[in-house]
Amino acid sequence: MLILFHKPFNVLSQFTDQSLAASGRETLSRYIPVPHVYPAGRLDRDSEGLLLLTDDGKLQARIADPKHKMAKTYWVQVEGAPQESALQSLRRGVQLKDGVTQPAKARLMDEPEGLWPRNPPIRVRKSVPDSWIEVTIREGKNRQIRRMTAAIGHPCLRLIRAQIGEWHLGDLKPGEYKHLMQF
Repeated sequence: MLILFHKPFNVLSQFTDQSLAASGRETLSRYIPVPHVYPAGRLDRDSEGLLLLTDDGKLQARIADPKHKMAKTYWVQVEGAPQESALQSLRRGVQLKDGVTQPAKARLMDEPEGLWPRNPPIRVRKSVPDSWIEVTIREGKNRQIRRMTAAIGHPCLRLIRAQIGEWHLGDLKPGEYKHLMQF
């Protein structure tokens, strides 16, 4: 079984909160009442969008393990208006503290159609415009997209994962999920 889930902002990509303090943070258990499924990969608490869950260990490894290099596409709202040279930097690979990223696909895009409001909303500065970039990567360093856009001078304001491999977020609304029995 495979579940496509639209993870809302501020939700942990796990079924229990294992922090030392009783934090009251939201987890997947609030949204996915399906037993014996586990996330195939992770999506940071402050990111939104597609998260895949499965009860199939081999499928989970194929999706989550970086050695399989499954493409992941993100819609990234950034501060400022990136020039072509900044996008070229993403396409070549960006130097981060833990090494150079693999080349990414990157392009400017319009605000995604049907974009849902985020709670809380992003910070808006009247003197600084914002833009959307579509970025596709095949690796998964910790907070990689956020660090990449910061490295090119455009801090991330909002990060939405739209696609993993062949699976798309589609018309799922935040907190919704759907089962795929065949994949």
